[in-house]
Amino acid sequence: MGRSVLGVVCTVLAVAASVLTGIVNVSLEISLPGTDDLHVTALPVLGWLVGIGASVLLVWRWRWPLVVTGVAVVPPLLLVADSLAALIALAALATRFAGWRRWSAAALVFAATGLAVWRDASRPEDMSLTATWISAETTGAKLIGVAVTAAIYTAVPLTLGIVRYSLTEKRRLAAEEAALRDQVARREEQARIAREMHDVLGHRLSLLSLQAGALEVTAATTPDAVEAAKTVRTTARQSLDDLRQVIGVLRTSGFADRAPGGPAEPPQPMLADIPDLVAGARQAGLVVNVTILLDQASTAPAPLGTAAYRILQEALTNVLRHAPGAPAEVLVRGGPGAGLSLEVVNPLPPHPVPSPGSGTGLTGVNERISLLGGTLTAGPADERTFALRAWLPWVAPAP
Repeated sequence: MGRSVLGVVCTVLAVAASVLTGIVNVSLEISLPGTDDLHVTALPVLGWLVGIGASVLLVWRWRWPLVVTGVAVVPPLLLVADSLAALIALAALATRFAGWRRWSAAALVFAATGLAVWRDASRPEDMSLTATWISAETTGAKLIGVAVTAAIYTAVPLTLGIVRYSLTEKRRLAAEEAALRDQVARREEQARIAREMHDVLGHRLSLLSLQAGALEVTAATTPDAVEAAKTVRTTARQSLDDLRQVIGVLRTSGFADRAPGGPAEPPQPMLADIPDLVAGARQAGLVVNVTILLDQASTAPAPLGTAAYRILQEALTNVLRHAPGAPAEVLVRGGPGAGLSLEVVNPLPPHPVPSPGSGTGLTGVNERISLLGGTLTAGPADERTFALRAWLPWVAPAP
């Protein structure tokens, strides 16, 4: 509201000043020196009328700056009129445009202002507004005075317009940067949700599928139990397929903002939860040999602890899925300053076990490690073993 009122006031003052200077200019032009008589000719009067029209057009200088400036330079260039309307229009044009439009308009306004100042300097001294600082003793001195005066008159609105243009561009760039940061944050959150969905649900569903398979074998004498086990295993596999499809959508498209005041996320696992993870894998039938050598584990940053837990979770899940019955060797060691090393090694199965969507989990692991600035190697260590080795930076706390 305040800006609207200020804009209206500035427009009214601009139009009024332009009309007033036009009246002063035409009055001086048609007055005879030393008398009260008027010498009315068509050219000054026509210039004055066209100048009033240009002054009125200043109301729309922000909407059509090129048109208004083009019309405003006509009276001082081709007729007998002042150039105040053109100068005011130039400020608006320089605020809206850069490059050749701005400088072409500035050149035209400079020429129009120079002609208007030259005409004023050519009048008798008592009827000239610029005679006090422009010398008319020689043509060269007069040309220099007119050029300098026209340059100053033109530079003032041009500078104001450029400053306003720069401020507008700065605000626009700041808004674009904020939008870009928001987009990056959304993408990071999107990837985080995809990782969490895969790590949490994928691990549980894989265990469920394996346990259902074991139940199907051990309960062969009970037809109902066998059928129930088949149903559970089939449902678990279908759920895994659906989960991977959802993860693919999350990684390639946007998502809605989390509703404010919604339910809080559950606590994320930490380094201290790794023994529970190993215990769960053992209950699922995986033989795990674990070595944990950590220094000051309680000081580990939360993102580091969560990433380590999820990486081991994915590695153990892959052993259960791709090498059922094979044992796993797990090594966790590190401390502040040295970093955190994770290693999971298991024998390769004689015959690969097909699993739909293979590779999704390692993609999530790689994303986690990349975000923390770590490294990852995963693949056959030799002809008989598969190894996943990850290293994550662990910054030492400030003393």
